[in-house]
Amino acid sequence: MYTESWIFVRKNNTYFYKFLEPISKELAYLARELENSIYSSPRTMLTHARTFAEAILQQVMLIEKVADTPYITLKERIDLLSDNEYLNQEIIDALHFIRMSGNKAAHDTRKFRYSEALLSWEAIYTIVQWYIEVYGPVELDIPEYQDPEPDSGNGFEIAELEARLKNMENLIKASLNQQQEGTAKDEVAATAEEPPQEAELPGFTTIRSITYKEKSLEVPYFLRDAFLLPQRFEKSERFLVKLGAEQEARIMSELPRDLEGLHKQVKRYNEKNDENLFEELKIYIKEETARRKTMLDRPGELFLFYKEDYVIVTEELAKVPLITDEFTGSPSLFRQLNQDQIETVGQLPRELVILAKYENVGVGTIEKLFEQLKGRQGV
Repeated sequence: MYTESWIFVRKNNTYFYKFLEPISKELAYLARELENSIYSSPRTMLTHARTFAEAILQQVMLIEKVADTPYITLKERIDLLSDNEYLNQEIIDALHFIRMSGNKAAHDTRKFRYSEALLSWEAIYTIVQWYIEVYGPVELDIPEYQDPEPDSGNGFEIAELEARLKNMENLIKASLNQQQEGTAKDEVAATAEEPPQEAELPGFTTIRSITYKEKSLEVPYFLRDAFLLPQRFEKSERFLVKLGAEQEARIMSELPRDLEGLHKQVKRYNEKNDENLFEELKIYIKEETARRKTMLDRPGELFLFYKEDYVIVTEELAKVPLITDEFTGSPSLFRQLNQDQIETVGQLPRELVILAKYENVGVGTIEKLFEQLKGRQGV
């Protein structure tokens, strides 16, 4: 049975294998991603659990000075260490269970159950416990086995989980390569810096990078297919409209990896437009990241956003009619909104800059309305 303290810890982004960090941050973080995968995607967890098991065996081979080669399979590693009597039967069975379960998940199209992922998770614990007892620091305390909480998937989508797992697997490979080349252990550990805190939250994993000349920006997973509303880009609005007409840059995933030369897709634009778009994309990503954090921190709230700021729409504020008796300076805007059957504050689009599509409505009009909405948050 889970205690309240364990639930509290889970909500603070701690994970079961955090105790592995003094030995290997890479292994600990990979275990964290496997834990995130159990209830989100059992298939993903089973598939990538093989990498965790293989990394443990590679560490054992390094310590025991057993000759390793780049293309040796997990089964061959198990057999090699077993033949040299470094593994007992319980560990051999656990390793083969993870290997065979992972092979099935990688090739079988059937639906995999949570219970199957949990059995693999338990086998990982058996292996970790053995590894620490045999090769780990004597003073390291190993907690008792625990199944993850049913909500430990934390809202991660499968594609994001795959990206996170791939990232951790690459870090493990790099660490093992450094160790095999004789790099000091403390130097290797120093290269494995903890990922940014936001990577702990769903949607914040870097899914791709966009560059311009020697500058680069990271695109988080939640923005991978975001619609690039031209009105959000003050200097690049017309450029994005022109690109959109050519079916270019309508959504984030349509942007090229390198923005240099993007202007060549449309007439009468130049390198400055590429640079402006890159700089405004940085602002856009920063604003969207702040917005998502706000929404995650306050689930169930209705927001109206303008640039980096927002208004929380209470039930009473939502009922306020969009008329000049309530808000000053926008009769033309209200008339057009009412024609589109948008008659109260609660019916406004979450992204207020969209209102700039209306005739004779500029940024100043939207900003004035937003400031009046902020002033009425307590209504």
